[in-house]
Order: sequence, then C-alpha cells, then structure tokens
Amino acid sequence: MGNNSFTKLRRKAILISLVFAFFMLAAKLGAYFLTNSAAIFSDAAESVVHILATSMAFFSIILSSKPADESHLYGHGNIEYFSAGVEGLFIIIASIYIIYSAINDLIVGTVLKQLDIGIYIITIAGLLNLGLGYYLIKIGKKTNSLTLVADGKHVLTDSFTSIGVIIGIILVLITKLEIIDPIVAILVAINIIYTGYNLIRESIGGLMNETDKDLLNRIVFKLKSIRKEYWIDIHHLRFWKSGENIFIDFHLSLPYYFNIKESHLEEEYIENCIQSDIPSSQVRIHLDYCANNLCKYCWYEGCKVRTENFNIKIDWDEKKILGDPLETEGHIS
Repeated sequence: MGNNSFTKLRRKAILISLVFAFFMLAAKLGAYFLTNSAAIFSDAAESVVHILATSMAFFSIILSSKPADESHLYGHGNIEYFSAGVEGLFIIIASIYIIYSAINDLIVGTVLKQLDIGIYIITIAGLLNLGLGYYLIKIGKKTNSLTLVADGKHVLTDSFTSIGVIIGIILVLITKLEIIDPIVAILVAINIIYTGYNLIRESIGGLMNETDKDLLNRIVFKLKSIRKEYWIDIHHLRFWKSGENIFIDFHLSLPYYFNIKESHLEEEYIENCIQSDIPSSQVRIHLDYCANNLCKYCWYEGCKVRTENFNIKIDWDEKKILGDPLETEGHIS
C-alpha cells in the first residue's frame, strides 16, 4: 500500500474518531445531568479532552502527510510526536480536574438519581469506544502513525474508564453508599493520569530519536537474512522515525575491485529487501571498500586477490551492526 493510500486511511480513521468523540460527549453529558454522578462526570470530562486531542490529531495528520520541502528536508512527520504529547498533557489536566471535583463531592456530598439509566448509556458508550480504540490502533500501526495509535490508546482508556464507572455505579446501587461514586471517579482519574504520562513519555522519546528496539531487531534480522558472502562488513547503523517515514543508513564494506555499477546494484538490492518489510523506509548506504587486513574476516570464495585466509567469523548481531568497522576501510560514497 502506497503513501497516498496510507494518508487516506489515516484521515478516514481520525475523522471517524472525531465524529465518535462528539457523539460520546453528548451521551455522557446527558448521563451526567440525569444522574449527577461524579464518576460519570469524570467519563464525560475525558470525552471533552478527546475532542480537543482528536482535533489536533487531525491537523497533525494533514500536516505530516505533506511532502518534504526546502524548509523541512525530512518531511513534517515529527508533528505527530508533538500531537501525541499534547494529547497526553490534555489527559493529565482532565484527570486533575476530575480529582478536584470528586474530592469536592466527598467533602460537600452529592445526591445521585436515575443511576439505572446512566448505566445503560455508559455501557453502550464504553462498548463503542472499545471497538473504536482497537480500530484506531490497528490503522495506526498499519500506517506507521503515532498520532492514530495515541488516539486509539486514549479511546481505549476512555472505554476502560467507562467500565470502572459502571462498576462503581453498580456498587452504589447495591450498597446504597453514595460515597463510592466520587471514590471511583478518583481511581479512574489516577488511571487516566498514567495513560497521559505514557503518551508524553512516548512523544518525548520520538522527538529525542529514542531507539525503537522492535524496529532495530527487524532491521538487524533482515540484514542478516539477506547477507551475501562478499558483504565483508556492516557498521554504523542509524535510523530514526518521522511520522510514517523511517530513515535508515549504515556502512557496507565490499571488495575494493567492485566497480561503481556493481556496488550500487548491491545497494539497490538491499534497499528493495528492506522496503519489502518496512514499506515506508528510506535507505541510504555508505559504501566502503576493503583493505588487505580484512581478508581474515571475508568468506568470499570467489575472491582472487586474497592475501590471507578467512579464519575469523563475525556475526552481524545488533552490537556489531551498530558499532564501528572491523579495521581499516576506505570509502566510495
């Protein structure tokens, strides 16, 4: 699937999320006014945050899909990290307000009413959010969109919040202890704060180019699986993500007698192999040429200029591919 298809899929998903957010807010506010429940209010407050965050997510998806230009040579994808961080901040702010309101209800007291109707509304909202959350995360992972994944996690948190609210209301109905309602609201808010923290943490990690271990393992595994006998050494692997784009570069050592065309055919082969597994990747390879002191590491049987037999096998593991070259090598690009 190409970048244009990914862009359309992302926009469709975030629009669905935005429409759902307004619907959920209306339903939960209606449930709150019917019941006067602090727990339901906490659920409704998160829906307000969801609308704000999803609106920003929609903007970031439009901006991140713009192609690279003279002002942004690597594109505009990093706006998605910023969007996810803001969404996390909104979640935490909403949680603090929920806790404040719940504590006020604990002190002043509250009168609950029509809780049975409230349960029906929140149950339906929670089930719809559950399906939406998994849908957004699935599309986000498919299209490499941190914004959609973050929005999906937020929606899932909203659905889990609804489950907590439902349990709390049921306990109030069974025990007749209305104090349970604000306590549940506080517990829900603490859980929401944890989700917000994780979103901010992930956002900062992306902006700081924190190493994605899963992606690193995929790249290393691919390079090992397609390795040819005359690929003498690989080192200085670097990669970073910007929105849907993944930029990968590393050094590859080839026999010094390979001409420019032969060397670049190897480069194109590697690019195609990596892009078959990571479609949104852009690969740049620095080609190095070997020296005599590398013969002991080279197991290319077709080499006719060998000065030393192959006797040291170096595994292309994570440490090696990220690390320094074996010994002295030259550079051709």
